[in-house]
Amino acid sequence: MSTVNDTTPRPRAGRRRGPLAAPYLMTAPAVLLFVVFILVPIGYAVWLSLHAMRVRGAGLGIRTEVFTGLENYLDAVRDSALGSALQHMLGYGLIMVPATMGLALLFALLLDAPRVGGKRASRITIFLPYAVPGVIASLLWGFMYLPAVSPIHAALKAAGLPVPDFFGDVSIFFSIANIAVWGSVGFNMVVLYTTLRAIPKELYEAARLDGAAEWQIALRIKVPLLRPSLIMTSVFTLIGMLQVFSEPATLRPMTNTITQDWVPLMRIYQQAFVDNDIYLGAASSVLLAGATVLLSLAALAVFRLRGAGSGR
Repeated sequence: MSTVNDTTPRPRAGRRRGPLAAPYLMTAPAVLLFVVFILVPIGYAVWLSLHAMRVRGAGLGIRTEVFTGLENYLDAVRDSALGSALQHMLGYGLIMVPATMGLALLFALLLDAPRVGGKRASRITIFLPYAVPGVIASLLWGFMYLPAVSPIHAALKAAGLPVPDFFGDVSIFFSIANIAVWGSVGFNMVVLYTTLRAIPKELYEAARLDGAAEWQIALRIKVPLLRPSLIMTSVFTLIGMLQVFSEPATLRPMTNTITQDWVPLMRIYQQAFVDNDIYLGAASSVLLAGATVLLSLAALAVFRLRGAGSGR
C-alpha cells in the first residue's frame, strides 16, 4: 500500500511570533512615556509624602530624611489654609462649571441650527480663545479689570453708569471664573458640535414632518443624543476646576483680595517652594489628585444613573 507524502508547507512557529509581537512593539513607546512621565512622578510624590526631613545630633545636627508614615497627610488635612483654599475653589467652580457647559451647549446647538448664518466665522471666533495660553488670557483680562487702564471702567464712567469692582471679595470669584469660561467654552463647543454633525439628519426630518419645532428637536433629540459628549466634557471641566492655578496666580499682583494660597494648587506651591517643605507639599498634592479621581468617578456615576433613569 503506497503512502501519499503531504507536501503542503506548514507555518513555522517563528513566523507567528512576528505579527503577534508587532502591537506590543508599536505601543511600547507610548507605554514607556506613560511610565516615565506619569507613573514614576506619581510614585515619587507618594514616596516623598511618606517622609520628612529631621535634624539629628547635637549642635547644628545633621539633616536626615526619615520615614514618617501618614504624618504629612494628617498635617495637610489639619491645614486651615488648605481648607480655605478648597472653599475658594468650590465657590469658583460653582460659577465656572455650569457657565462653561451651558454656553458650550448653547453655542453648539445654535451652530447646528439650520437657519443660522456665519457658522464658520462663529466657530473660529468661539474656539479662538482656547488657543490663548492661560497666563496670557489672565493678563489680558487683568488689564481689563484694573480701574486705571480698564476700557470697561472708562466706558461705564463715560455713560454715567456705576463702575463695578472686579477685585471685590465676592466679585473676584466671577472675575476669575470669567477668564476660565472664556478660554474653555470653545473646546467643549467643538466637541459637542462635532457630535451633533454626526447625528443622522433623517431624525430631524422625521421630527419636522411630525410638526416639531426647532427648539423641540434640540431639547428632545439633540440633547439626549449628546449625553456621552456632555459627560466627557463635564468631567474635563471638573478636572480643570480642581487644577485652577494660573488665573489667580497671575491676577494676584494686581489685588490684595487674592492671597498667596487662594486655591489648593497655590497652597501646595507655597508649601513646597516657599516654605521649602516638599514633603508636606507632596502629601497635599496626592490628596488633591485623589480628590480629582474620586470626583471624576462620582460625576461619571451620577451621569450614568441619570442616563439609566431617563432611559426607562
